Amino acid sequence: MSTRSEHLSLAVVGTGAMGRGIAQIAAQAGCRVLLHDTREGAAEEAKAALDQQWRQLVEKGKMTVAAADAALARLEVVADTYALTYANVVVEAIVENLDAKRALFRELDDIVSADCVLATNTSSLSVTAIAAGTKFPGRVAGFHFFNPVPLMKVVEVVAGALTDNAPLELLTTLAREWGHTPVRAQDTPGFIVNHAGRGYVTEALAILRECVAEVPVIDAILREAAGFRLGPFALLDLTALDVSHPVMESIYRQYYDDPRYRPSPIAAQRLAAGLLGRKSGRGFYRYDGSPNPEAPVSTAAPWAGPVWVSDAHASAAEPVRVLLQRLGAEVETGFAPSAGALIVVTPFGTDVSACIAAERLDARRTVGIDTLLDLGRRRTLMCSPATVPLIAEQAQALFAQDGVPASLIADSAGFVAQRVLASIVNIGCEIVQQGACSPADLDRAVELGLGYPKGPLAWGDSLGASRILQILLNLQQRTGDMRYRPSLWLRRRVECGLPLAS
Repeated sequence: MSTRSEHLSLAVVGTGAMGRGIAQIAAQAGCRVLLHDTREGAAEEAKAALDQQWRQLVEKGKMTVAAADAALARLEVVADTYALTYANVVVEAIVENLDAKRALFRELDDIVSADCVLATNTSSLSVTAIAAGTKFPGRVAGFHFFNPVPLMKVVEVVAGALTDNAPLELLTTLAREWGHTPVRAQDTPGFIVNHAGRGYVTEALAILRECVAEVPVIDAILREAAGFRLGPFALLDLTALDVSHPVMESIYRQYYDDPRYRPSPIAAQRLAAGLLGRKSGRGFYRYDGSPNPEAPVSTAAPWAGPVWVSDAHASAAEPVRVLLQRLGAEVETGFAPSAGALIVVTPFGTDVSACIAAERLDARRTVGIDTLLDLGRRRTLMCSPATVPLIAEQAQALFAQDGVPASLIADSAGFVAQRVLASIVNIGCEIVQQGACSPADLDRAVELGLGYPKGPLAWGDSLGASRILQILLNLQQRTGDMRYRPSLWLRRRVECGLPLAS
C-alpha cells in the first residue's frame, strides 16, 4: 500500500542526535530525506552513522539488507538551504535557540514553496514565537520527538497560535507512518511531556530539601512502591542536570512563576558545582566505581508489644490491622490506645504531628504509615520530631518482618509517594483544564514519553480522585504552599462524580 511518506521529500536541517533519529525513521518509512547542517562535514557524518546503524540492525536480524540499502539510498546530503527548494516538509533540529530558529525559518521563506510545511523539533521554545516574522506562520508547527528517536515512540504535534490545520494533519499522518504515536498539543510551555514531568522531580527535590529522607530512600519508595522505572534522582543523573534544571527554570518562568512548577535551589547549587550526573561521573550518585549508599534497614528488634491503629481514616486503618495480624502483632481494638501500645496513624496529605495534635495521642510512640499504595511492595513509615527513635526503628522492623522492605522517613505532610503522585495528577489535570491537549493524549504521551506506569489522569482515577483531592487540600492547608492548590479539573470531576480521564 502506498503511503504519503513514499511521495514526500523531507528535509532535515540539523544533523545531531535528534536530526539523525528523525532522518532514520523517515527514510525507513520511504521518505526521500535531504540532510543539511551548517557545520562542514556534519551531514556526511550523519549519513555514515545512519548507514552503520542500519548495518547493525541487519546483523541483529531486525532489518533486511535490501531495506537497509533502500533507506540509505533515500538519504541525500545537500550543501546549502537552496537545495531544499522542492522539499514538502522541512524539520528543523538545530540548536535550542529562538533567534537561530527564527533566522532559519525566515531564510527558508524565500527558498521553499508556499505550501511547504516548516516543522520545529523544539522541546521548550514557543512554536508561535518561532513562527513570528515568517511570511506564512500558518504552515509552522511543532514536531517534537524524544531522544533516542527510533526507540521513543511518541511525538508531539504542536499547534502555534496561527498554525493551520493542514500542516498538523500532515505531520500527524507522517508520525503514524513512521511508526510513532502522535499526540496533539497546543503551544503551551513544555507542551505535554515536559510540562507533565514537572511533578515528579521537582516534588522529589522539595522533599529532599525538607530533609524528609535521603536520596536512596526517596528513590526506593518511588521505584518500588509507586512503580517508576527510575527514582527521580537516578533519572536526574541520567538526563543530566545541565539539561533538566534549565527546563525546570524555563517552564517556571514561562508560567510567570506559578508555584506548581517551582524549581529547587538544590538543583541550581549542584549544577554550579558540576554534579551533573552520569556524564560528569558524579551527581546524586557516584559513577566512578565508588560505592553508593542504599536505603537503610532497621537493625533494631521488631516492636513486640501491642499495636493500636487510629480509625481517623477507617478505610485505611483496616488493611493496616490485617497486615499487622499477619505479621504476628497483637492488635488492640479499643477506642483509645493502651499506655504501652505502639500507635499507628494513616494520614493523607498531612503529617504525624498533626495527627498527634488532632487525636491527642502520645507523641513519643506514634508513627504513621502510607496506605495510598499497595502495602505488599515497599512500606513507608513516618515519625514525628517527638517520636522516640528506638520505637520508630522497632516499628520499621515490625513492618518489614515478612521481607517487604520498610522505609522510615521524617515528618512530611503527604509522606513521599502521596506528595509526588498527587502533584503529578494535579499538574496533569491542569494541562487538560488549560486545553493544552485531550485527556487521552495526555495519558498516552506521559506513558510513552516518560515511561510512567500510568498516565496522570488514569492514575488519579485508579487511586481515587477524591483521595487525591483530599491529599492536595491537606497539603495546601498544612504547608501554606500554593503549589498544592487543586486544579479545577480535579475539583469539578470529584464534585460531579466524573472520572478524571473524560
